[in-house]
Amino acid sequence: MNIDYHLLSAIALGIALSACCGFRIFIPMLAVAIASYSHLVILPQDMHWLGTLPAIICFGTAAVVEIAAYYLPFLDNLLDMVATPLAIVAGTVLAAALIPSPDKEPLVRWAVALIAGGGAAGTLQMSSSLLRLFSTKATLGTGNPVIATGENAAAVSGSIFSFIVPVIVAAILIVVVLWILFATVKRLRSGKREPI
Repeated sequence: MNIDYHLLSAIALGIALSACCGFRIFIPMLAVAIASYSHLVILPQDMHWLGTLPAIICFGTAAVVEIAAYYLPFLDNLLDMVATPLAIVAGTVLAAALIPSPDKEPLVRWAVALIAGGGAAGTLQMSSSLLRLFSTKATLGTGNPVIATGENAAAVSGSIFSFIVPVIVAAILIVVVLWILFATVKRLRSGKREPI
């Protein structure tokens, strides 16, 4: 059985970076823009706009604003309502840009991108939103900057590791982080049900 490691790496890179959109939308977009601009990754013809200087400036500015906004109490919870659908869109776009379509059919490419990339980004974003919501209720928002710092670190390190280390390891790290988030939410929910 022949395994196409280039294809497997491209799929893992697309899913890992898409999943990072669940932590912060614009950091992975910025990472792909810089990588494409530096010719570290080759994007399809219809996605070349991602690797332009204007895209780098836009994603960089948006990333700084997004990071800063998550440190403002209660604004972070409002952002989560908008961030979930945006994370799905960003994850889908990144997956479509990075995951090659075996038969070059755009419909197949975008369907796979939506399921793999958008699904990974949306699941992570919803998990982190639930965690922040429980933190807001439990700590009146004072614990939210800790969560925001963890999400920022996960978005930056996940985006970097997706390019530096084997991309399969980056995808596994994202799955581990997802599992930790679900376990934390489950623990918080069970703690609320216990009698005082």
